[in-house]
Amino acid sequence: MFERKSIWSVLVITVTLAWVLGSTTHLGADTLKYKAYTFTIREEDTPIGDEEGHLFMSFDRGGIYVFENGEVANYHMFGNGEEVKGGLSVVYYGVISFQDGATMMLRVHGTLGTGVPGVPTTGGFKSEIVRGTGRFEGIKGTASSSAKYLPLQKWQAGVSGYGEGTIEYTLPPK
Repeated sequence: MFERKSIWSVLVITVTLAWVLGSTTHLGADTLKYKAYTFTIREEDTPIGDEEGHLFMSFDRGGIYVFENGEVANYHMFGNGEEVKGGLSVVYYGVISFQDGATMMLRVHGTLGTGVPGVPTTGGFKSEIVRGTGRFEGIKGTASSSAKYLPLQKWQAGVSGYGEGTIEYTLPPK
């Protein structure tokens, strides 16, 4: 009888501690949801030549984020990608610049589907926040997003896109 009560007590204490510690780690976590509109500033595609459709690209893109809380921010991204057989993988850095001067820098990994070599149609991205300034000093967190791209026009340096995403982050205590 004593053994059964002590095992039950240990179990209740363990579950209670896990619940308390688990819920306090999320205290102060914030979420920002946004719509994104992006455009190509510069893109250079280099055929690799080992097989048809194998490209290496470097790019520089800009955009605007419109957040659910009413904030609007500029977005600048720069990075590289590789396309093989209709699939494009990218790694880039992006900087979100808010109107009050605060920034977030993200390291992004993503995959894009392409219809025509070098022209993406859809994309999905996962990010880690690597730095913040101003009110985002000391920020930690992640982000995820999805995008669709408009058909490439002759006058464009690269495609324009639109999508949505979520940023989940915590800030250090003040």
